[in-house]
Amino acid sequence: MAEQTKVTVVYYSSTGTTHALAQEIAAGAEKAGAEVRLRKVGELAPEAVIASRPAWAEHVAQTADVPVATADDLVWADAVVMGSPTRFGNVASQLKQFLDTLGPQWAQGLLADKVYSGFTTTDTDHGGQESTLLALYTTFHHFGGIVVAPGYTDPVKFADGNPYGSSHVGRRGEAPVDDTARAAARHQGERVARLAAAVKTAA
Repeated sequence: MAEQTKVTVVYYSSTGTTHALAQEIAAGAEKAGAEVRLRKVGELAPEAVIASRPAWAEHVAQTADVPVATADDLVWADAVVMGSPTRFGNVASQLKQFLDTLGPQWAQGLLADKVYSGFTTTDTDHGGQESTLLALYTTFHHFGGIVVAPGYTDPVKFADGNPYGSSHVGRRGEAPVDDTARAAARHQGERVARLAAAVKTAA
């Protein structure tokens, strides 16, 4: 019997939008038969700053039970999907800080030959979704990873309009994650798990 494919979903989310996509990606991977770890990265913002924004403080409290990502979560996985809100067209510092701790694993080749994919959220239209995902994919190339973007491999991708990864525009909290974004994220999770299984079988 073939060993179950392992997928780790790692994300940073301040108010919950990116977290919602992460959950859908994890669900999609599980539907495809994968064993999934859902992990958040550590928070870097001062407690006083978080407390000053009710939505941020509420999300931190609601996700207190989500385990914090470690390097071992990536080493364990056959596929890794990472998500970040956009910060000036780039990856949030919290996720970037986690990536910057992975030097020892990278140097040992422990991050290579895995499937990688990404997702993101912005507050505004054209707020840097593509540049954020491409920046994240640059890191995956350095890992020696196999980047699996969703492309237009399902009709929902023509609805959400982002071939680079799942994404959502939150409009400053006024637009919750909708059914289109959720379906696109589930499709991405399924696709990643399926192709990771194929890579694992072929290796």
